[in-house]
Amino acid sequence: MSVWPATTAPLAHGDLAVGGVPLTEIADRFGTPTYVIDEADVRARCRAYLRAFPDAEVHYAAKAFLCRAMAHWMDEEGLGLDVCSAGELELAVTTGFPAERIVLHGNAKSPHDLRAALRLGVGRIVIDSASEIARLSAAVPSGSRQKVMVRVVPGIAAGGHAKIRTGTDDQKFGLSITDGSAQHAVARILGQPSLELVGLHCHLGSQITTEKPFLCAVRRMVGLMARIKEQHGVTLPELDLGGGHGIAYRPGEEALDIASLARKVRAELIESCAAAGLTVPRLIVEPGRAVAGPAGVALYRVLAVKRTGERTFVAVDGGMSDNPRPALYGVRYVPRLVGRHSTAEPAPVTVVGRHCEAGDVLASDVPLPGDVRPGDLLGVPVAGAYHLSMASGYNLVGRPPVAAVVDGHARLLVRRESLEDFRSRDVGL
Repeated sequence: MSVWPATTAPLAHGDLAVGGVPLTEIADRFGTPTYVIDEADVRARCRAYLRAFPDAEVHYAAKAFLCRAMAHWMDEEGLGLDVCSAGELELAVTTGFPAERIVLHGNAKSPHDLRAALRLGVGRIVIDSASEIARLSAAVPSGSRQKVMVRVVPGIAAGGHAKIRTGTDDQKFGLSITDGSAQHAVARILGQPSLELVGLHCHLGSQITTEKPFLCAVRRMVGLMARIKEQHGVTLPELDLGGGHGIAYRPGEEALDIASLARKVRAELIESCAAAGLTVPRLIVEPGRAVAGPAGVALYRVLAVKRTGERTFVAVDGGMSDNPRPALYGVRYVPRLVGRHSTAEPAPVTVVGRHCEAGDVLASDVPLPGDVRPGDLLGVPVAGAYHLSMASGYNLVGRPPVAAVVDGHARLLVRRESLEDFRSRDVGL
């Protein structure tokens, strides 16, 4: 149970409770597939970050999972938000989240994204390309200034998969130190009276489970800040190290120790700034998965069990439309039988989805009781991040609902997508 939400507790007959609510009760009430999110777990992780980084700003990376309740929880816990689109931004602001505590990211921001950010008054916009400088500068209303940061590529390879490594020069994000793009962007921004450069930003990747890449990033970013001061006489007050803090998806996997990371990053930042003759900038970190991921559980019903050759396939009523991550990144999960106590010996099975793709696999070669059968309920832990936010309308199955649990109560946060939703969007007949 090490990778299940903090409030998870065993019940009779093989059931589990999360947030004091039996998972079988949630499945009966909301149907399956359903995402369950443990509100107390989310809030506890927010507080753990604030304790670990008391002198820093902690911004929740909304791309991991965002709904109105999540934005409200982040506001109440004192976190900022980083968003990647006008959609994420407007949902947060219309929920009541203060725009000045929001940072807008994106490697290819649309004119609509930039207009929305300026109209709503976001705290910072992260410049990701040279062309964005002129477009943003021209869009800033006369007589005002927009705070910006430059996303820097520090040339550090880190992350759990090639598709989620963003700190090297061979991917789409940021401006490189190596070829001088970052330095050139800084000089151009400093020449724009409508833009106020307040700091540098970098994001190394996702699922990073060791501290060393972050410490290396601190040194390289401080080195660039020192060169900016030397060349332009400007001391930048902020340094954003992004997120990417790794979590465990299976028992025994490594997870990044946040308290240790915070101590070592702070020490490295102080030491590097002292060596460079710089005032220590205000640190910003952007956890997303590490806040939402472990607090979530996905619930599925078994639809079919098929034995083909030496393999046993357990097909469920969801799949790659509600969790594309195994197909994209090879992420491995550990489903568990819920709501029925089985005495059968565990046997290796492959849990697959209902979609018309051979790659629609949720978990390969995982142990489940040998008598698993249609109608059984399966729970998949660590499902709070990059599930619903990456869900699709494939096969017109409809995206699952999200239910929050806390103190023995469950409530719906996001309703199930229905056939009527698909029909109402289809206006071509």
